[in-house]
Amino acid sequence: MKVAVIVGARPQFIKCAAVSRELRKVATEVLIHTGQHYDDNMSELFFRELEIPKPKYNLGVGSGPHGAQSGEMLKLIEEVLLKERPSYVVVYGDTNSTLAGALAAAKLHIPVAHVEAGLRSFNKRMPEEINRVVTDQISTLLLCPTETAVDNLRREGIRKGVYLVGDVMCDAMQYSIETAERTSKILERLEVRPKEYLLATVHRAENTDRPENLEKIASAFDMLAKSGEIVVFPAHPRTKKRLETLRRVDGLRNPLVIDPVSYLDMLVLGKHAKVVLTDSGGLQKEAYWFGVPCVTLRDETEWVETVEAGWNTLVGTDPDRIVAAATSPALPVDPRSHYGDGHAAERVVRILAGSHENLVSADVTAR
Repeated sequence: MKVAVIVGARPQFIKCAAVSRELRKVATEVLIHTGQHYDDNMSELFFRELEIPKPKYNLGVGSGPHGAQSGEMLKLIEEVLLKERPSYVVVYGDTNSTLAGALAAAKLHIPVAHVEAGLRSFNKRMPEEINRVVTDQISTLLLCPTETAVDNLRREGIRKGVYLVGDVMCDAMQYSIETAERTSKILERLEVRPKEYLLATVHRAENTDRPENLEKIASAFDMLAKSGEIVVFPAHPRTKKRLETLRRVDGLRNPLVIDPVSYLDMLVLGKHAKVVLTDSGGLQKEAYWFGVPCVTLRDETEWVETVEAGWNTLVGTDPDRIVAAATSPALPVDPRSHYGDGHAAERVVRILAGSHENLVSADVTAR
């Protein structure tokens, strides 16, 4: 069995690492990197650290407007699929790379397996939401991390090919946390102590592309710094550029606005933070797994279980709400058992292998 795997952004590298370890035991994996995230801190470092094989294809698409970026990905992925003729195409999550990979495969009548299917924010202003919904509609295998995701698909009339497998990011965290604790020197480098700092990330378009939202978030971080809190803020390149436009990088009173860090460093920062402030879905879950209160800088989340369990507070971008939630977080008692048992990747590969046995040979021709 030959399986083409599409990745392009940091969260996908993490998910891919967990699945690839299992997939390579039973199949030929053709790894295709779109180049959506392309600098060393956002891409190459993750491949080295997570021991992901070097991609067979690096399309080098880079950043750009959604239409131009997605269109270039679609064109180049199609060329690779016509050459490789895989039995399946695996896509992860909700990025433009996800959508482009799924569309290219579906138009060539190659079955698509969507890892992290069924997630919904119910906010159509989010590019990620559009990518999720469309990808799920054209996927053959819908590999869901939660019961909520399965229910979302059922309400949309999608029942065939739906599987509850758990969260492959949980697999990645469990596999890597011991190594991270042993090897990372990020706390020493930043001169911070466990449970004496707040960890913040901001990268979603709804926050970075709206100056008023980013300004309010920056103001909240400034208020927290004035009150004596240490805010460790690994800034996505796009976020840092937007902050510079707002003249807020130097204006932030806290000095710990840093470049993106590696996956292992981020695990350590997340585990030992006092509170996490983020608009990232992955970091919401990692905070939950580590028992760290999370303040989500959005009005909704796909990971509703973290909110229902009391570990996650949705605050939007209102500075007063952000500061209040960050300085007086809830501390519930919860076993943190959602999202699986660390064996989701094994289930994904078993389903792929089992489905492949029943497949008619794919007609891989341009239509």
